[in-house]
Amino acid sequence: MAAGPQRWSQHVTETSNALDLKEGVFTLDDPREIARSLKRSAERSRRRKTDPFRSAMSMLTFYVNRAGKGLPKERLAVLEQAKDELRELFHRPRKG
Repeated sequence: MAAGPQRWSQHVTETSNALDLKEGVFTLDDPREIARSLKRSAERSRRRKTDPFRSAMSMLTFYVNRAGKGLPKERLAVLEQAKDELRELFHRPRKG
């Protein structure tokens, strides 16, 4: 018997063909460090189905969407800033 119910989003994060992420990447305080870690993971991954930028941005967006309303505003701001940092690291235009 399983140790407890597992959320489908946790299952997706652990078993999807997206990226092998550094543990705790989304809890880092520095948006640039989050972006660097995602970039590293995306570039090293052999399991991704699309280009590194899209894979990294998808994982970040997935996390933000799944955490949803449970995220404090300060944490959400850090993660949104990490998206801009990720765009910069991949030489993509920033939004706005």
